[in-house]
Amino acid sequence: MQHRIVVLGAGYTGAAAAGRLARRLRPEDAAITLVNAEPDFVERVRMHQLAVGQNLKSRPFSEMFAGTGVEVKLAKVTGVDVERKTVTVTAVAANGAEEREEELSYDTLVYALGSGWNSQGVPGTTEYAHEIASRPGALRLRERLARLDAGAPVVVVGGGLTGVEAATEIAEARPDLDVALAAHGGLGDWLSPKGSRHLRRVFDRLGITVHEHAAVTSVAADHVTVADGTSVPAAVTVWTTGFAVHPIARATTLDVTGTGQIVVDGTMRSVSHPDVYAIGDAGLAMGPGDKPLRMSCASGTPMAWQAADAIAARLTGGKLPNVTLRYFNQCISLGRREGLIQYVTADDRAVRAALTGRLAAVYKEVICKGAAWSVANPTLGIPTRRRRVVREPARAAATVRTPA
Repeated sequence: MQHRIVVLGAGYTGAAAAGRLARRLRPEDAAITLVNAEPDFVERVRMHQLAVGQNLKSRPFSEMFAGTGVEVKLAKVTGVDVERKTVTVTAVAANGAEEREEELSYDTLVYALGSGWNSQGVPGTTEYAHEIASRPGALRLRERLARLDAGAPVVVVGGGLTGVEAATEIAEARPDLDVALAAHGGLGDWLSPKGSRHLRRVFDRLGITVHEHAAVTSVAADHVTVADGTSVPAAVTVWTTGFAVHPIARATTLDVTGTGQIVVDGTMRSVSHPDVYAIGDAGLAMGPGDKPLRMSCASGTPMAWQAADAIAARLTGGKLPNVTLRYFNQCISLGRREGLIQYVTADDRAVRAALTGRLAAVYKEVICKGAAWSVANPTLGIPTRRRRVVREPARAAATVRTPA
């Protein structure tokens, strides 16, 4: 009988893991099911572009995984029972309507449900702020920005990578708007001196007002309030202060952190349930210097590769991967014409070297296109080494059940 592998979530990490597993295992030995609520791949690193009116290339999963042996199931995950080894899903029709509920049984689970925006519990955020951590959120912001009159104030809250990219993209696409960024710390204070100087030059050129050391304490329909009581006008507030993981894992008996991330070992396997692997933002993995990997595509993709190779090795009796996950650079787009590539140490600390300007923008675009291409072509670019499954853990009783 086939070993049943269920992958939850088809973002960068889930899609990459499913495709890599299909390349590693014989289809007659392993049944791979990829569960996702949307029918096509979302380039999350481009949501700031979508928000300002740019159109992104469509990549339907039905085309991406055609002929790979991966079954794509269009469904919303509503629950995971790691004791019974089942996943509860609600099927989604092509028109987006929810259909009947099902249970999928698995022998190995790859949990890649990712994360969404994090309101940080700041009053008024969920009512009045916009997020760009998802496609629906980016499209709502797109519609709102399109309705703004010239001179309207837009405040981006959050001085990290997402906030910097959002602020510069909006300011470049809509130079008629009054764009500001509110940062908890200093602008680009995590960058090298060269990187920080370039970031400030670009902000100055685009006319972006920067409120540094200005933690936002509340959001209203027409303004935000910062810690010192200052009110900053905002016809639109864009909230980019980090990510919160999907809540389903916290409701299970998996060993999770206080933030809901699944604790994993070096092969991305749950430390409490060895038949569960967690990758991307959903997993807490340690990198160089025993530091947790940050939530990012730069962390998630190698986590997916590590998990897929480890699963294949354990099933086929092969050698477990022993690759240390590390960082090389931070790629930041500053609109369509400028970029910043900050080179970093293995544990993600900035070094002196940085690439700036148009060449950096091209570099970032190549990275984004390469990441999307690898997802859209899941079984290309990897040597074919399909092996037989030689051992298999105990199976659950049923494959698919429909609850009464």
